[in-house]
Amino acid sequence: MPEESVRLIKGTVDVMILKALSRGPLHGYAISRWIAATTKAVFTVQEGALYPALRRLEAKGWLESNWAVTETGREARFYELTSEGRRQLRAEVEAWTTYVDAMSHVLKSADRTGG
Repeated sequence: MPEESVRLIKGTVDVMILKALSRGPLHGYAISRWIAATTKAVFTVQEGALYPALRRLEAKGWLESNWAVTETGREARFYELTSEGRRQLRAEVEAWTTYVDAMSHVLKSADRTGG
């Protein structure tokens, strides 16, 4: 893989956050770690993108947050999906699955040189 990072398509961060939280409540740093670990560090979400996205998703009613203590004993804001957030995640997964399937067909199609 080239050294430059893979650019995220608009909306990708939101769906990755929703998916991370489908496993249960997490604080911001844990969400970021989950995304990096799950994508084998192909995608990393920096604080400057993560926290505005969390606030935006909370404003839409897709997340709720509460203060709690982390596994290391620090206080942090934990986020979890609302029922509306779970519905949105299902819709996003369906849309992304359709997109990926269609792009796979395009990329696997033969060109004039047979490639």
